[in-house]
Amino acid sequence: EKPSYQHSITPVLQYSFSGSFMDFEVIIGFETHVELKTQTKLFCSCAVDYEAPPNSRICPVCTGQPGALPVLNKKAVQFTVKAGLALGCLINRHSRFARKNYFYPDLPKSYQISQYERPFCQDGLLEITGDDGKLYPVGIKRVHLEEDAGKLVHSSSSFESSTHSFVDYNRSSVPLLEIVTDHERNPLRSVQEARIYLEKLRQILRYIEISDCSMEKGQLRCDVNISLRPSGAKAFGHRSEIKNMASFKFIMDALEYEIRRQSEILRSGGEMAQETRLYDEAKRVTLPMRSKEDAPDYRYFPDPDLVEIELDEGFIDRIRKKMPELPDQKIHRLMEEFDVPREEVLILTKEKAVSDYFTTCALSCADRKKLSRWIIKDLFKLLNKASLPMEQCPVRPDHFSALVNLIAKGEVTEKMARTILEEMFEKGVSPESVIESKGLKPIHDSFALEKMVDDVLAENPEALAKIKAGNKKPVDFLIGQVMKKTRGKADPAALTKLIQKKLR
Repeated sequence: EKPSYQHSITPVLQYSFSGSFMDFEVIIGFETHVELKTQTKLFCSCAVDYEAPPNSRICPVCTGQPGALPVLNKKAVQFTVKAGLALGCLINRHSRFARKNYFYPDLPKSYQISQYERPFCQDGLLEITGDDGKLYPVGIKRVHLEEDAGKLVHSSSSFESSTHSFVDYNRSSVPLLEIVTDHERNPLRSVQEARIYLEKLRQILRYIEISDCSMEKGQLRCDVNISLRPSGAKAFGHRSEIKNMASFKFIMDALEYEIRRQSEILRSGGEMAQETRLYDEAKRVTLPMRSKEDAPDYRYFPDPDLVEIELDEGFIDRIRKKMPELPDQKIHRLMEEFDVPREEVLILTKEKAVSDYFTTCALSCADRKKLSRWIIKDLFKLLNKASLPMEQCPVRPDHFSALVNLIAKGEVTEKMARTILEEMFEKGVSPESVIESKGLKPIHDSFALEKMVDDVLAENPEALAKIKAGNKKPVDFLIGQVMKKTRGKADPAALTKLIQKKLR
């Protein structure tokens, strides 16, 4: 899906109010929660296992038993710094953890270990690309590390009609990265921008391999903040926060609903309440949940069980030197190095696994443009049909590049190549073995091909008569008949020239 894109700090909404026009600016912010791809939890040695039975990956530490002491996971800190570098953040050498106090059944300690005034990363910038090819900045206020809560499972699919709930603490204390946009410095101003930002953020986090960002597994969730204000106003309006959104589609639907709801309240002279809301997926509306908390409501204070953290420059430099190629860097390199059109490069680089597959193939493939088109058009078709991600593609990169090389040299026709590729995909074999086993070598014998053409012309006198009368459509019919005789082994371009020559 290619979203339309508009970037402007001019008002995006206009309504007639009291005989004049009232214009509103939309301000959108995200608190994106990303579960990190560590083997163990943030403060204990319990395994991170999404398939485990409920409450089977817990211990006294992650369930908050009295006297149990947390020990920080170093890999989670490395992943946090890695994310900060990818998002252009300032990495704070001195940091610490705090207790965020609130009661909820999925929080066994009645507080969450998070970060407050000293996060690991702050003051970053993520550039999103519009349809016009230009880059637009989105401010990143902070990136901090915290522990995830447990998971509530309601007895009914409708939150309002639930009679009881179950709680699974397997997720409790899984390392969680919170990435907060800056509503004062380069905020998001439209639903289109919001979607592009989330897609770009997810892409970057997957490229640096700190999270799989699977929304189905709850590895990427968003709290969405949205407010409106009159055009030109300096003060921000009261915001609504929509909690725990885990679907790009529902996030966009919720934003569109909130823009309509808030604009109607402001247009009628009402005042917005600062509140937390839930999105009802069935009714496609947001519903009030509670008044919106501010930081003082959580009574943050430094966690007494965890020492403050000092990151030395060597630790940060080692992470910086091992940073992988980011999406924008890869887009630029593929365009420059392989001369592939930008539209195709954007498709190839959307997922890291696809871009890695392409670059591996390109090392042994002469025609990179043909390689790109065959991946996007033909290999994607087979993967989609089999419901397989690129990571599970049964066609090895060296086998795929060998097939494209055969096409480029004219040793197999494109029609034959698609038949060969289907067999390669099904059996995981090389193109040469398929050609050998199925007898799919193309016909290069010009005399044999010419004889087949003569036979087809002799067998279809009516088509010849129509062509001589000025109707050129039967030419395609004759080409098809020859291709049928050769079982697709003739080169269509050479065959067309030969038939046209015979018809002169």
